[in-house]
Amino acid sequence: MAISLTMPALSPTMETGTLAKWLVNEGDVVESGTVLAEIETDKATMELESIDDGVVGKLFVADGAEEIPVGQLIAVILEDGEDASVIENLELPTVIKLASSSTSSEPVVDEPGTISVPSAVPLTEPVPAINSSNRILASPLAKRIAQQNGYDISNISGSGPRGRIIKRDVENYSNTTNSTEMTATTDMEGKAPFDVIKLSNMRKTIAKRLTESKQNVPHFYLSVDIELDNLLGARKELNSMSDEYKISVNDFVIKSCAAALIKVPDANVQYCGDVMHQYKRADISVAVAIEGGLITPVIRGADKKGLRQISEEVKNLAIKAHQGKLAPEEYEGGTFSISNMGMMGIKQFDAVINSPQAAILAVGAGEQRPIVKNGELSIATVMTVTLSCDHRAIDGAVGAAYLAAVKTFLEQPSAMLL
Repeated sequence: MAISLTMPALSPTMETGTLAKWLVNEGDVVESGTVLAEIETDKATMELESIDDGVVGKLFVADGAEEIPVGQLIAVILEDGEDASVIENLELPTVIKLASSSTSSEPVVDEPGTISVPSAVPLTEPVPAINSSNRILASPLAKRIAQQNGYDISNISGSGPRGRIIKRDVENYSNTTNSTEMTATTDMEGKAPFDVIKLSNMRKTIAKRLTESKQNVPHFYLSVDIELDNLLGARKELNSMSDEYKISVNDFVIKSCAAALIKVPDANVQYCGDVMHQYKRADISVAVAIEGGLITPVIRGADKKGLRQISEEVKNLAIKAHQGKLAPEEYEGGTFSISNMGMMGIKQFDAVINSPQAAILAVGAGEQRPIVKNGELSIATVMTVTLSCDHRAIDGAVGAAYLAAVKTFLEQPSAMLL
């Protein structure tokens, strides 16, 4: 029988997803494991694979379709010997969104390659329509494009079934009228010209979570200067021993933060309402800047791993992050975060806590600075780190003890071997 493909839950918290791009067309022959599409979640873009051999019978959503609920039908794969007539008898999920206010039981054809199926479940946003009931008829895609560009959809003439406004109508409207209107508005109001940039799911999630963190988590900050000359000497010696690895300063930072969490367990905590969770393992989230946002792959059990293993894991996870191929278990969780902007030349900064974690370390650039030792002026390579703490879970004394441990491990790397 025909195989129904639905929007998968790619993480425990995923409720909706964006179908970023179909990699197959209707009629294509596919095998088990064939990559069918790229699904964009709030964290990454992941590949959807076929679960069996067959032929792509129907694609129910278009490239770029957003906020598709988990479990909604997105495609049908026909097995050997089946034809398109099977789709007509397919029992469609009740979660499919309405394309319009139509009560017909027949699918409503919208843009090429897409179809919207009526359902008893209402849309997240009402679909406007203008018909005998004085309502606007417009496809969800047309409405979204109009909204993104600031168009009044009631001013657009529809060329679809029953006068329905579809994608090409909005594009034609843009080409013929909107350019002049926008220029006049800008000139009259004296505003600078601008481009409207569509927010990705990742950027929306970053905005939501960091706003919640800053509003709901009482941050306080502690900074300390750390001398790196001993670390740099140890790093140079380790890297000279083999061409198979290259240990970075950031690898030392990850290891030291993990070791410090074990030494000061009161810092390896998370606030959970009436209780706190105190972790027995140091899972370090490492902030990686990627196109469109930020993601934090996790080095699990970093306290038990050597510098070489940490280095290899960080490199592999960073590559997968830039390719959008991180699996949920590779970026979810973590007991502590590190954000290193020193490699970008930033001397010092305060990072926002990656809630529900209780702390994050902001790492600045190492640079030569004058210091005083034993009453004499000398030069040392120094970097400034700043610890952001959730005051509900970590007090100032605990934060200070944790930073002191990090400082000791970085200034005397051999102490991490004890």
